[in-house]
Amino acid sequence: MKFYPLQFQPILKDRIWGGTKLKDYLNKPISSEITGESWEISTVENDVSVIANGVFAGKSLNELINESPEQVLGTKVYEKFGKQFPLLFKYLDAREDLSIQVHPNDELAAKRHNSFGKTEMWYVMQADQDARLIVGFKEKSSQKEYLENLENKTLIDILDTKKVKKGDVFFLETGTVHAIGAGTVIAEIQQTSDITYRLYDFDRVDANGNTRELHVDLALDAINYDVVDAEKSYSKVENEANAIVDCPYFTTNFIPLDGSLEVVNDENSFLVYMCVEGSFELKHDDVNYSYKTGDTVLIPAKMSEFEIHGKASMLEIYIS
Repeated sequence: MKFYPLQFQPILKDRIWGGTKLKDYLNKPISSEITGESWEISTVENDVSVIANGVFAGKSLNELINESPEQVLGTKVYEKFGKQFPLLFKYLDAREDLSIQVHPNDELAAKRHNSFGKTEMWYVMQADQDARLIVGFKEKSSQKEYLENLENKTLIDILDTKKVKKGDVFFLETGTVHAIGAGTVIAEIQQTSDITYRLYDFDRVDANGNTRELHVDLALDAINYDVVDAEKSYSKVENEANAIVDCPYFTTNFIPLDGSLEVVNDENSFLVYMCVEGSFELKHDDVNYSYKTGDTVLIPAKMSEFEIHGKASMLEIYIS
């Protein structure tokens, strides 16, 4: 079986806080005024990505993995996760603030939801002036202080707010209380999980006048009440893979491409490229594949050698 770079039909999600930037900035095929998320590669139940290009078009990612697990996932990934694709890739447009929320760790998520936990990373692709993110507590907190502030609707007063710009990166370990703020477009890399505990939603109501469910009790023992250092600094050496995050769940590099780069993969893991700015071409077996801002491409592990060239900012993701 001959493998090639895979793209997928985007899974678009309307959200109460969404907007139109996924179309305006990333050319996603949205028609709604409140599209908040484009799931680029997913095997979450009922939201499994379908291949959009080449001879495998129309086949789901799960089907392809079932047929050729090691060739798609990689030897080490298959040994560790079986036929599960362990990561979820998204773009998000926050026209309004997202809810303040937290994600459980692997142990809690497995016990309560038969799921992975949700460690995640944000790369800020676009930020309006004064756009902000909430990441953790300003000072060490406690269940008691957290609940008092939640009840008094002053929770935001004890949380750490970060002003952000394009290129900023935040690595959010499970347990970190967080929220994406209005006016940002985010590339998100996370474990395959859709488990979110919503703590506070600014008393918003939907078009039908309904508030969204909160998960205050579930969150109590999921929260890390310590101060966290989530912002990541990283190098930007041209035509090199500059390390941003290296954790048990994924490794992410930043590639400022201006020219060409030869890539040799050891076939232990698949690779994913998210084009966060510009455009590039990937050459494999004398075939050129073209990508632009907002494109996400999965390189099956069996594709061990290829070349990328162009002028782009790229996130490179794999499991080490």
